[in-house]
Amino acid sequence: MVAENLISTAVLPLRTSDTGKQALSVMEDFNVRHLPIVNNLVLLGLVSEEDIFIHNIHEPVGSYELSIQRYRVKRTDHLYEVMRLLAEHSLTVIPVVDEEENYLGMISLEDVLNYFAKTAAFSDSGSIVVLEFQHRGYSLAEIARLVEAEGAAILSTFVTSFPESSTVEVTLKINRQDIRNILRAFDRFGYETKASFNEEEYLDALQERFDALMNYLSV
Repeated sequence: MVAENLISTAVLPLRTSDTGKQALSVMEDFNVRHLPIVNNLVLLGLVSEEDIFIHNIHEPVGSYELSIQRYRVKRTDHLYEVMRLLAEHSLTVIPVVDEEENYLGMISLEDVLNYFAKTAAFSDSGSIVVLEFQHRGYSLAEIARLVEAEGAAILSTFVTSFPESSTVEVTLKINRQDIRNILRAFDRFGYETKASFNEEEYLDALQERFDALMNYLSV
């Protein structure tokens, strides 16, 4: 999945002549806190709610001094690069440009969340297992072999590392509701199971978190 496949057509960028008041209205309508400013096809930058509140809301945004750098992704950048920029800079949207730096559109945080919610890793039935171990003990090939030996398959993996710790967490989505034999296999090979969930428990917890995030974005 690359950036151009996630471009939203619902939200239009701001023009330099749009006022801060107009920008706030668009942000409220689409539950975002940032919007790109575009002059023809040239991306000038991102304006935030904070930028608007420290300026005169009746003045055009083109006259504002922007606090955010000119963050953007290329149309061919991977989804992970989109996620990295959104997370590292606490952005609610990220502009997309082509090879000539022409503005193509934007991707919102909600677009990314909706994409993941529709992928097989979330929609297919199965269970979730969270393993914890030392960095040097991590072998995805061995973990996959243990799962496949029980007639199951890994649908997705997510690795979490901790800067001040030598441990990592690997979250697995497995296409099996009954994973008791798999958990016993992990235990035999020295893998510590930090948590495990069946599909119903996991989806309930995921839905609660998704709803909480959507409520936060609506504030």
